[in-house]
Amino acid sequence: MEIFSIEQLKAKAKLVRRHIVEMTGAAASGHPGGSLSATEMLVALYFNLMQHNPQDPQWADRDRLVLSKGHASPALYAALAETGYFDPGTLKDFRKLGSPLQGHPDRRRLPGVEASTGSLGQGLSMGIGMALARRLDDRDYYTYVITSDGEMNEGQTWEAAAMAAHHRVDHLIAFLDYNKFQLDDSTKKICDMEPVVEKWRAFRWNVQEIDGHDFKAILHAVGKAKKVKDAPAMIVAHTIKGKGISFMENNNQFHGVAPTPEEVLKALKELE
Repeated sequence: MEIFSIEQLKAKAKLVRRHIVEMTGAAASGHPGGSLSATEMLVALYFNLMQHNPQDPQWADRDRLVLSKGHASPALYAALAETGYFDPGTLKDFRKLGSPLQGHPDRRRLPGVEASTGSLGQGLSMGIGMALARRLDDRDYYTYVITSDGEMNEGQTWEAAAMAAHHRVDHLIAFLDYNKFQLDDSTKKICDMEPVVEKWRAFRWNVQEIDGHDFKAILHAVGKAKKVKDAPAMIVAHTIKGKGISFMENNNQFHGVAPTPEEVLKALKELE
């Protein structure tokens, strides 16, 4: 697998952000804010860290990725398209009737999608199942999960956290996209889950805390997490909702509202 430099990863992130803006704008629907906050994580994984093969999406030894925050599907679709799972030209069909590019990922419809997600709080459980299957099958792949801070409100998240630690599930690396917002307001106002890092440590996970937009930090954190044995790993990634578009950053209006045609042009100009 080709390894990308930091500058190449930054260029790919800008391209993915352009796709996110164009896709949600064309559909007049979608979740741009949380897609933009997860961009660096997905780019680092698909272009540098994960072992995967777009020509053989069901390769048995591929690394798996579960996008638990399934509403951030535009970022996932853009990464899959740019790594060769399907023609990037089809991104324009996002959320159109009959398109495999549904609002939330559907593994039955699109190559490269490992899990159908969107019901928040379930992705970590799916990832644990994949990691346990790896152990049973005696394979060496890693399972990655990208979850959201709003999902920390879900009881199933913590049931999964306890189960993974109890069974010493390794080869499991989760990212918390900690952009501090969820659907209705800031996470602090809805249900403050701080101290987040201490909570995950109390559940006996190996925990790191990073800037989720810093590629060097992401690559280093995953490298450290891969050395963890007999325990799951959590990377708490501090991010900015709407990252990369000035009028979207920390603006929760764009959680589930697409940019207008005028806003699309403005955003693309910023990304030139």
